[in-house]
Amino acid sequence: MKGFTAADVGGQAGKCFHVTGANTGLGYETTKVLAARGARVLLACRSEEKARQAMENIRLEVPGANLSFVPLDQADLASVRECAAIVAREEPRLDVLVNNAGVMVPPLERTVQGHELQFGVNHLGTFALTGLLLGKLAEVPGSRVVITASLAHRRGKIDWHDLDARRSYSRYQRYGDSKLMNLLHMYELDRRLRAAGSPVTAVACHPGVASTDLGRHWLAFRAMFPIMGWMLNSAEEGAWATLQAATGVVEPGEYYGPQGMREMSGPSGIAKRKPSATDPEAARRLWDVSVQMTGVDYGLV
Repeated sequence: MKGFTAADVGGQAGKCFHVTGANTGLGYETTKVLAARGARVLLACRSEEKARQAMENIRLEVPGANLSFVPLDQADLASVRECAAIVAREEPRLDVLVNNAGVMVPPLERTVQGHELQFGVNHLGTFALTGLLLGKLAEVPGSRVVITASLAHRRGKIDWHDLDARRSYSRYQRYGDSKLMNLLHMYELDRRLRAAGSPVTAVACHPGVASTDLGRHWLAFRAMFPIMGWMLNSAEEGAWATLQAATGVVEPGEYYGPQGMREMSGPSGIAKRKPSATDPEAARRLWDVSVQMTGVDYGLV
């Protein structure tokens, strides 16, 4: 099957990548490949212990890997701000922000600021971090923002009157909603970056159906892999779309994912998104709501 794999990632020496949720799953596999190609990679994670263990494991395979830990808890906007401040202050350059961190179908929980967890982590945390690092990215020609969505965006249907699940909560619906928000965020960010003549490119990706611990709350998801795992993506394969979005030749505003059956597995290429993921009115509305809820204004008209 034709498409982009880790073998297509060229040399990345001199570049700096910021990967959220990098201690496990897709983030870990992405980090490992980037480090092997000579990049400096910042592992933005909640747990310093887990991040440092991941760095140690990567260095066993990639001796001399240029890795650094940055604390980040996307369920706390104060932590998001501090993470961005550390990167802006301590890193000479930032070439690519890989928004990989997320949660999937947990029981009803809330962020530090009181937002429904999937909405708060998957969208608001990503929105805030991207906006706070945009100035740093703009210092480097050819820089990128990568936003990780999901096949689940196809079931997304945003309830504008109950964004924080105060009235009702379906963990599966809210996950799909948050992934639709990721694509609307990227769509509107791309539009605004182009209008501003920014050197930053925004793209999105999805891993297909990949075996990672992201699905620990979804029993059916976990049960599926022993039966159907041979036709789905491993975590390593699931990272191919992220790697394409972060390092390959891309179109601004495009969406990348597996090219196998129903986009569940295989090498990466251009992915399909449902029409509502490119609804300009919804994208603008979500942008305005997100600025209000996070207090992060990108400064892009």
